[in-house]
Amino acid sequence: MNNISTEPETPEQRVERLVERDPLLEPHRPVLLRRLRKVEATRDRITTGGLDLPGLASGHEYFGLRFQDGRWVLREWAPGALSIHLKGPFSDWQPSPRYALSRIGSEGVWELELPEAMLAHGDPYRLEVRWPGGGGDRFPAWTRRVLRDEKTGSFNAQVWRPAEPYAWRHGRPRRPPDPLLVYEAHVGMAHAEPKVGTYEEFRTDVLPRIRDAGYGAVQIMALAEHPYYASFGYQVSSYFACSSRFGTPEELKALVDEAHGMGLRVFMDLVHSHAVRNEVEGISRQDGTPSLYFHDGPRGEHPAWDSRCFDYAKPQVLHFLLSNCRFWMDEFRVDGFRFDGVTSMLYLDHGLRRVFTSYDDYFGDQVDEDALAYLTLANELIHEISADAVTIAEDVSGFPGLALPLAEGGAGFDYRFAMGGADTWIELTKDVPDESWSLGELWYELTNRRPHV
Repeated sequence: MNNISTEPETPEQRVERLVERDPLLEPHRPVLLRRLRKVEATRDRITTGGLDLPGLASGHEYFGLRFQDGRWVLREWAPGALSIHLKGPFSDWQPSPRYALSRIGSEGVWELELPEAMLAHGDPYRLEVRWPGGGGDRFPAWTRRVLRDEKTGSFNAQVWRPAEPYAWRHGRPRRPPDPLLVYEAHVGMAHAEPKVGTYEEFRTDVLPRIRDAGYGAVQIMALAEHPYYASFGYQVSSYFACSSRFGTPEELKALVDEAHGMGLRVFMDLVHSHAVRNEVEGISRQDGTPSLYFHDGPRGEHPAWDSRCFDYAKPQVLHFLLSNCRFWMDEFRVDGFRFDGVTSMLYLDHGLRRVFTSYDDYFGDQVDEDALAYLTLANELIHEISADAVTIAEDVSGFPGLALPLAEGGAGFDYRFAMGGADTWIELTKDVPDESWSLGELWYELTNRRPHV
């Protein structure tokens, strides 16, 4: 577990602490130092103009469709676009000059302001984006509500402004002592009936069982919107919208609120390792260019997951993802995150077909140091917003320092969820009769970790 401590002054001091913990890291001092300096340089690069990380991570208060100061404001980052129009039933689903966004500044941001009466709660809408050589429908990358049509299976963004905002009843539970017992669940699949469950059913039927079983936290999968249900929520399309399959944002807030009233903390499965390749529902080719949020060429394609890979070196991508962390803490009061696919983020080959038997695997040219810098800054941000927050890294590689505090030279995760043990359990239960289980193999998988680093 990562214990919060006072940050030492220099990267050199942090490297020294790492090497003291694990002398086998001694030959890799130069790489460790370079990586820590990269984190500092990245932080300095994105927090110019007097911003701190929480201030930077407030993009959800600027982008997307929002109602503020008595009017609707829509902003979208699309530097490759030639024109953008908001369209829906209010415009007969046609691009209209009244609903045309205007380009502001030099960073590729587009903006539209509308009187309150021009849009109504529940209106479906899309953006029509034109770019050199083509165009297409898109949803705002920062949209907070996407609705799936049960009859057609198609999606639209939706104007969301309930008459009464949700009134929270319970405060956040304090961070519990170790051991932290976490119950992982999927809202739609948490019921015996062959149907898609709802936030309300989970709140009333499942939360009491989790509490009564003695757990201290519930980790919920598939909260962010995703077009393909069989992906279990791991191919996200709208990062700031909770899935409408399970209900409304207010019903999810009621779920979190009820959990807090029971003393349960709520963790979210956060998928920042990749994104769905859908172009209408997702953010792939948002402005017609393949590399807006993602790497261009083969590096922007995940070969095993058929999805898009973020470019963690881009300040705008860091702004988007860090704001996403803060959004879920601000808007839905989640108490932490399990970062999915950390191994895939850390390695340019996504850790595919590798067994990680040597320290050289952690320090070669296959490590994505931009991704490592992002994860470190995300942990810094999350713990700055809430000292009681919990972050968990899903990792199969055993990356050194992943679950050490920032002050100790680590990436700042509180826990590492070693997927090797879970994968072994699945293989055993599916393919091996229990009388043939190898106790030696089980012992190895349960103890195969680097203590404290």
